[in-house]
Parts: sequence; structure tokens; C-alpha cells
Amino acid sequence: MIPDYRQTDKPATAPVKFLADGMLGRLAKWLRILGFDTAYHPALDDYALLRLARAEGRVLLTCDRELAHRPGAQSLLIESTELEAQLRQVIVALHLRPDAAFSRCPVCNTPLETLEREAVRDRVPAHVLKTYIEFRHCPHCDRVYWPGTHRARMLEMIARLTGQ
Repeated sequence: MIPDYRQTDKPATAPVKFLADGMLGRLAKWLRILGFDTAYHPALDDYALLRLARAEGRVLLTCDRELAHRPGAQSLLIESTELEAQLRQVIVALHLRPDAAFSRCPVCNTPLETLEREAVRDRVPAHVLKTYIEFRHCPHCDRVYWPGTHRARMLEMIARLTGQ
């Protein structure tokens, strides 16, 4: 189990890396959106998850009480089935600040790179090219991202999570 960080107001000093178990795919995706390095391998069994978390220095996020209490890796038992409550629990328990939102690929966890508008000309719809000037690219899975209309809703959720 992770020590109870709620007894201090100090934020985590080193970047926290996560490993989400197979039941927490949406949480993994949103932690990536918030900028946190979050591995997600839904096919791994409990022992493989523990080994990977320990080997990579990741906090194991799980809904499985038994798995959360096994020795061998730091873990956090996720108590809710609601996404926003799960995110809030992780942020509060570890005193995290999502200062790097939209910096990782939500699909594969790779840090995103900025692309010039001309570089995406043949990769995005014409109206997107006309409407947006900021584009990011995942060098691993080759997806292109831009701050679409959904970004406002995502920013609202981030504000609720951080109390801003």
C-alpha cells in the first residue's frame, strides 16, 4: 500500500508513474490526458502487474483489494467506479498537479511532439486545418491531435479535479 500522503500538504517531489490494472482503462487514458506516465496492459495477470510495477517504479492502481494489499509494489486501491471520483482519489492521495495536461498520447502513453501546420496538411480534415493552429503528434502510434471542441469539456473536468 502507498503511505498516506494526505497527512502533508507537500506535492509529490518526483514524477509519479502509474500502472493501471485491466479494470481501469478509462482511468489510465485520463491520467495520460492529465500528463501522467500511465502504463496499461489489460492482459497481464496479477503477478505480472506486480513485477512490472516494481521493475519500473510505478504505482499500481487497482480495484482489486487482494492485489492492492500484496507486497512487492506500491499500490493504490481505487474505491469508486466513477471516473471523476477515481481521478480525484489519485490526485488527492498523491498530491498531484496535472501541470502537463495534453502532453501524452492518451492511446499509447508516448510524450507528444509539436507539429507545424504544414506537416499535418494531408493528415487532418480541411476544416480542422483552417480552424486550428496547434497540432501535436505521437511519434509511436502516429496519431495527430489538436485542441478540438471537446477540449473545453476536458478543461472543465480538470478544473473541477484541481479545485480551480
